[in-house]
Amino acid sequence: MNFRIIFSLTLIHFTGDLYSSFISPLFPLFVAKLGLSLTQVGVIAGTARLLAFVVQPSVGYLADRYQSRGFILGGLLLVVVCIPLSGIAPSFWVLLGCVSVGSIGSSMFHPPATGMVPLYAGANAGMSMSVFNTGGTLAFALGPIFITWYAGLFGLEWISVTMMFGLMVAAYLYFTVPPPQSEGLKEYGFVGSLREALGHAWKPIFLIWLVMMLRAIVGQSFLTFMPVLYVDRGYSLVSAGAMFSLFTLAGTFSGLLAGYLSDRIGFKAIFIVSHALMTPALMILLYLPGNWVFPGALLAGFFTLATMPLGVVMAQALAPRGRSMVASLMMGFAYGLGGAVSPVVGKLADVYSIQLVLFWIAMVPFLSVGLIALFPRLEPPRRSL
Repeated sequence: MNFRIIFSLTLIHFTGDLYSSFISPLFPLFVAKLGLSLTQVGVIAGTARLLAFVVQPSVGYLADRYQSRGFILGGLLLVVVCIPLSGIAPSFWVLLGCVSVGSIGSSMFHPPATGMVPLYAGANAGMSMSVFNTGGTLAFALGPIFITWYAGLFGLEWISVTMMFGLMVAAYLYFTVPPPQSEGLKEYGFVGSLREALGHAWKPIFLIWLVMMLRAIVGQSFLTFMPVLYVDRGYSLVSAGAMFSLFTLAGTFSGLLAGYLSDRIGFKAIFIVSHALMTPALMILLYLPGNWVFPGALLAGFFTLATMPLGVVMAQALAPRGRSMVASLMMGFAYGLGGAVSPVVGKLADVYSIQLVLFWIAMVPFLSVGLIALFPRLEPPRRSL
């Protein structure tokens, strides 16, 4: 493992996702300031995930075609500048514009950075991808605590100042991040590259993608509407941000544990256990009283986010020629398409209630266990003694 480059790639993931994590915990403030409906909240969240993740396969193809660090560093700059500017947005449409441009930046750096991880992982593909993924989940854990504290202390308008940290990180990364390496698919065109990358493995990859998308629907629905639900129940904005952070922080540790175990016992068993236990953990979270919601958020996040890096590693093992492409399909397209249903979830929450809608969404992981049983069995890599 090349620790220096893995660290730099993880730092990109951490910094970009740190700023992306600011939006959902601040929805209660945006609702109060701009008078947003839950449908509009869902539109903002869904658009952000659509642009940050669903378009990643096409961006991944362009990044491989041109092999430029501009996708990584330029995308990071868009995130760290535009997301903080949302604090001074005077209307729903300006807020949507700031979030959209920042989300496009997120879609630019994810595929090439993720595709580079296996090149510098050595024999520790699962662990390296989990470390890289931890940069994102740790950012989503720390970001909400920081930004809710910061906005509560200084006001929503002053979050634009936070872009200074991101600009300093981008300056450091300019000297440490190597250019992406071509995967030799650029001459095939986008559709041809997709066909060439997946080859005969497209059926099991599609199955993995489907499970990853269903998991994303569950995780993104809870992360988007959990702060609004608990503020509405009487919890403070900081408490709601803490629940958000605990949920994702638990996923940081479970993702590392899942990556460590996958290098030794394989992937399939971890998927089955985490999805089977995800449903009861989410149900418990919805009905816990008082301060019990905080350990409940930890438990729910532990199982919900554990398998995020594993779908990427499995797909890359099945289609090694298209590392960036399959990474963008698993971590981008599946994750983003799952999050893009947020407007529908928001509309249902307006009609019924947030808790009732989240209750039925929590049933999805248990139902997906049957799909996981059809996963191919991949042997963990052989390790020297």
